[in-house]
Amino acid sequence: MTDKTQNAMWGGRFADGPDAIMEAINASISFDQRLYAQDIAGSRAHAAMLAAQGIISDKDAEAIREGLLTVLSEIETGNFAFSTALEDIHMNVEARLKEIIGEPAGRLHTARSRNDQVATDFRLWVRDRCDEAVGKLSALCMALVGQAEAGADWVMPGFTHLQTAQPVTWGHHMLAYVEMFSRDIGRFTDARKRMNECPLGAAALAGTSFPIDRHATAAALGFDRPAANSLDAVSDRDFALEFLAAASICAMHLSRFAEELVIWSSAQFRFVALSDRFSTGSSIMPQKKNPDAAELIRAKVGRIMGANVGLMMVMKGLPLTYSKDMQEDKEQVFDAADNLMLALAAMDGMVRDMSANRTNLEAAASSGFSTATDLADWLVRALGLPFRDAHHVTGSLVAMAEKKGCDLPELSLAEMQSAHPGITDEVYSVLGVHNSVASRQSFGGTAPDQVRARIVEWKSRLA
Repeated sequence: MTDKTQNAMWGGRFADGPDAIMEAINASISFDQRLYAQDIAGSRAHAAMLAAQGIISDKDAEAIREGLLTVLSEIETGNFAFSTALEDIHMNVEARLKEIIGEPAGRLHTARSRNDQVATDFRLWVRDRCDEAVGKLSALCMALVGQAEAGADWVMPGFTHLQTAQPVTWGHHMLAYVEMFSRDIGRFTDARKRMNECPLGAAALAGTSFPIDRHATAAALGFDRPAANSLDAVSDRDFALEFLAAASICAMHLSRFAEELVIWSSAQFRFVALSDRFSTGSSIMPQKKNPDAAELIRAKVGRIMGANVGLMMVMKGLPLTYSKDMQEDKEQVFDAADNLMLALAAMDGMVRDMSANRTNLEAAASSGFSTATDLADWLVRALGLPFRDAHHVTGSLVAMAEKKGCDLPELSLAEMQSAHPGITDEVYSVLGVHNSVASRQSFGGTAPDQVRARIVEWKSRLA
């Protein structure tokens, strides 16, 4: 059935209103109402500029300003009735403004279009989410630095292929994630710089004949400059894609750490204990303490990366400038942002609450012949063997220890010398896990001294 009432937005061109199905598929107010604060901020800046340029009167600008503040208050207090018939946040705000102040509300849309309006609103919203992500990542990094400081000299196994490789320190492992998440901070910061150009004033696609001051509106909204090309300004969604790309990489990092927490908190590892605040129980097995927060964080990367791919597919075939397809840009960005912020907050909470089991970490570090590389290095330094020869000698000693069911430090000197007669009892000084980690003094290595130096640096950078 068709509504015979003319549409308030384009009634002059259309005799009939939209079909109910058309109204349903066309409306975006169910989700873009989240842009209300940005929309009102953009409208206030636009109205102030119009008055400054003499395009509207100061009296009308003041009425618009006060009316918009009333609308903002109504939305924030839950007293605003959103209408699907009005399609989007822009028309909902404008219609309510007209009810409040009358005729001056109709002057607000002078020299702008919903095309540059939504591009501005959305860019402001994504810019805010970049700032939020940086804040949450910085907090998470500080939590990890705290863990690193507490266990700067605690030894644990370092893994390759999830097999014991060489001993490392707990502090070094925690700081590895600080490095990862700091790169995420850099990506969000860099994306924010690039997106900080204002589309407002590009109008529908070609700019406007009114003598507007786009630099004034850009400055009022905290942008570095106005977008330089009106066609690009209304059609660009790179800012949203860059946010999603950064969010996807960040979510992947969170997922990797979450996977380690799931493994480490298991009964088979017992490297860490997660707090009750971030764990759940079982409805049937009373002994269970499940790392559900970590598992859910691990799953978030799917929907966040899915949003990235989804928006890329929306944009990939669109000609310049605006197409209605671009209405599909927001829901997936909103969802990805919500889930990333939740995942970051949950990981921060888990890291701050978790306790590492130093005894179990050290016991695991000593297993699996983790100091075999130290033995090979000693053979090179002390006996002058080529590394490949030292590797072969060490391999034979590992096989011997494995057959005896003991670790390398437990082999006798005579047994060591059966693999190479030049081995002396000095070799035992490098075989303990604490000796091993202490020797890794190269920049970026796992030695406690190196870890503590990095902790000082990170505290300064994150302060």
